[in-house]
Amino acid sequence: MASTAHLDTAPSRPGRLLLVAALAVLLLVSVIAAGLDDSNRETPAGTPQPVPDRLAATIAQAQERLRRVPGDAGTWAALGSAYVVQARVSGNPAYYAQAQGALDRSTQLQPTGNAAAAVGLGALANARHDFAVARGYAEQALAGNPASMEANGVLADAATQLGDTTTATAAVQRMLELRPGVAAFTRASYELELHGRVDEARVALERALGAATSRDELAFCQYYLGELAWGGGGVEQARAHYERGLAAAPGDPALLHGRAKVLAAAGRVDEAITAYDRLTQRVPLPQYLLEYGELLESAGRLPDALSQYRLLGEQQRLHAAQGSADDVTAALLAADHGDPAEAVRLAEAEWSRRQSIFSAEALAWALHAAGRDAEALPLIEQAGALGRRDATVDYRRGMILARLGPARTGEAIAALDEALATNPHFSPLHASIARRTLETLRGAG
Repeated sequence: MASTAHLDTAPSRPGRLLLVAALAVLLLVSVIAAGLDDSNRETPAGTPQPVPDRLAATIAQAQERLRRVPGDAGTWAALGSAYVVQARVSGNPAYYAQAQGALDRSTQLQPTGNAAAAVGLGALANARHDFAVARGYAEQALAGNPASMEANGVLADAATQLGDTTTATAAVQRMLELRPGVAAFTRASYELELHGRVDEARVALERALGAATSRDELAFCQYYLGELAWGGGGVEQARAHYERGLAAAPGDPALLHGRAKVLAAAGRVDEAITAYDRLTQRVPLPQYLLEYGELLESAGRLPDALSQYRLLGEQQRLHAAQGSADDVTAALLAADHGDPAEAVRLAEAEWSRRQSIFSAEALAWALHAAGRDAEALPLIEQAGALGRRDATVDYRRGMILARLGPARTGEAIAALDEALATNPHFSPLHASIARRTLETLRGAG
C-alpha cells in the first residue's frame, strides 16, 4: 500500500474480515452521542465514562427529546441506532426489537430521503446477520448521500459477509477517500491483513490511532492493534495494547476479553477463568461464552464447560427469537461440542445464503466433524487461500488433512506446525489438541 489512504487490494479476490461488531459499536456510540449534543463528554473530573454509561445517557437524551418533539425523525433514527449498539454492548438481543421500532417510526415520519434511518436499519440487519438486507439499506442511503461514511461502512461489512469483495473493497476505498480516519483505516487494515499484508495492516492501524480524537476511538484502535499482535503470537505486545486501551476506556468488555486471553496464554489459568466468569456474567456474547467454555474444558472442568456451552445455546436461541441467527457460530459450536449432523445442516444453510471465506470455514469444519474430510478439504483451502495468517484456519486444515491418511500426513504436520508457529495460544483447547495430534503423526511416521 503506497499510501495508507489508498487501498491497493485486487478486487477480484474474495472477501475481507468483517469489523468485530462488539468493538465497532465504540465508534457508533461517538457518532450518535455527537448528534445528540454532549453525551460523549468526560466527567468534570476528567475520568472517562464507561461506554455503557455514555450509551445509556445517549438513549435517555434521545428519549427526552422525543417526549418534547415526538415527530423528530432524526432523533428516532439516532435512538434506533443507539439500541443496535446497546444490543451489542450488553449481549441482550431484546434491544433489536426496540431498535426496529424506533427506526420504523423514523421511516414513517420521513419516508423519503431518510438516510439516517436507512443506515440504522442496515446496521441492525448486519447485527442480525441479514447481510443481503443490510446491503440494500446501505445502497438506499448511498443513493441519497454517496458521501456517507456510515453507509459505506455498512455496505463494506455486508458485502464482505456476502463474499462480494469487489463491492467491499470499493466501499472501503471510498471511505479512505472521503475521510481517512479511524473508521476507514481500521477497515483498510482488515483488508490488508486478510491478504497476509500484516505490516501494512499495522501501519493502517497506527494511522487510525493517530487520527483518534476521543477516548473511545483510542480504545478501539488499541484493541485492534492488540488483536493484530495476538493473531501473530505476540502475547506481550497484545497485552500492552489491551492495557493502553483500558486506560482510555476502563471496563470496556472487548479489552477485558483481551486481558483474559493474555492471562490464559501466560498460564495464569485461575485468574483467566475468573476474568472470563466476570466478563460473561456482564456481557454474555457468544464468542466470550465459547472461549470461556473451552478454557474450562482445557483446565479439566468439563461439567463447568458444558454449562457454558448450554448457556451459549440458550443465548443463540434468544438471538434467533429476536431475528438474529448466526448459523456460522452455531455450526462451529455443534461441530466441536454438539451434533455433527446438526453442524452440517446449519453450515450448509449458511453456505447456500452466502459463499464467503467465513461460511466456507464453518462448512469445512462441520463436514470434518461428520467424518466427511474429503469434502471438507477444498472448502478449508478456500477459507485460507488469500494469504491470511490465521492459526485457527491452519489448525482446521491440519486436522482435516490428518484424517485423509498417510499420503497427506506431511501436509497435516506442516499445517499444524504453521498454526502453532503463528499463534501457539490461539485456543487453550485446540492448541493442545494440535500438539497432541502432531506427536501422534510424527510418532506414526
